[in-house]
Amino acid sequence: MNKDQVEGRLDQAKGKVKEVVGKVTGSEKLQAEGTVDQASGKVQSTYGDTKEKAKDAIKSGADKL
Repeated sequence: MNKDQVEGRLDQAKGKVKEVVGKVTGSEKLQAEGTVDQASGKVQSTYGDTKEKAKDAIKSGADKL
């Protein structure tokens, strides 16, 4: 697991908490921030997943040599 995967998943969790707190308190601003944090976290974790897959594919190809 790489840094982008970890940070992305943390941002998603943080965003979900913000969204729920926003709903409970009636704060549309906090709810919107939570939604944005979740989306950016998803993008970052997907980027990290892609990097990890590429690294694994390169390693797999090098092992065949």
